[in-house]
Amino acid sequence: MLPKELSWKDKFQLAKDVGFEAVEGQTEEDVAVESAMRAASESTGMPIHSVMNMAHWKYPLSSAEPGDVETSMKGMATSIRNAVAWGGTTVLLVPGVVNPQTGYADAYKRSQTQIRKLVPLAEKNKIIIAVENVWNKFLLSPLEFSNYVDSFKSPYVKAYFDVGNILLYGYPQDWIRTLGKQRIAKVHLKDFQNRNNKLEFVNLWDGDLNWAEVHKAFAEIGYNGYATVELRGGDAAYLRDLSGRVDRILNG
Repeated sequence: MLPKELSWKDKFQLAKDVGFEAVEGQTEEDVAVESAMRAASESTGMPIHSVMNMAHWKYPLSSAEPGDVETSMKGMATSIRNAVAWGGTTVLLVPGVVNPQTGYADAYKRSQTQIRKLVPLAEKNKIIIAVENVWNKFLLSPLEFSNYVDSFKSPYVKAYFDVGNILLYGYPQDWIRTLGKQRIAKVHLKDFQNRNNKLEFVNLWDGDLNWAEVHKAFAEIGYNGYATVELRGGDAAYLRDLSGRVDRILNG
């Protein structure tokens, strides 16, 4: 979301200057870039708290193609390496994708099998695999999502809860209470609207999300971890306004 023309140091400094407290990185295979990001984080005092794994959509763990799964597993290993290097605590993972080629039951079993193989690496490095709810036609109820997380029987597999992604088929406050503090590792903030047959993600407070109820639910379960904005990028003025919108949420 930060201006691409800036150096890593300037990006992180900008995020800090407009009021954000941490950033989430993406999978970075290049060790030199990984090191540059760490240096920028340390020099600006802007933590990189999490890594968004980038291989899971094109190469899902639920694929029937061994090559796709191998690529996805390598992507997760790299993401865990990034998280360790940056001092993060989580790697975001879309666990599987249901599509005409992959049925629901297959996505469930295949993704479980591969994530179980990743758990020892996560435990060794003390990095949580945080499974996100997305528009993947998978894990479509809070009860199922909870059971899925619990099935790994590991404190290193939890949920990365996106409040905006749920609005298409549920109520975020319901999911928050069902998942509970023990399962939610991290949170994504975005807003969403469904108006005049047009579905789109919009800026915080410009959509259909009931932020007061979301805040209330998080307060009830005692969640006090990171909540990262996931929207379009922009310049300093846009980011400063966005930071103020987050403040409104945090203030209830």
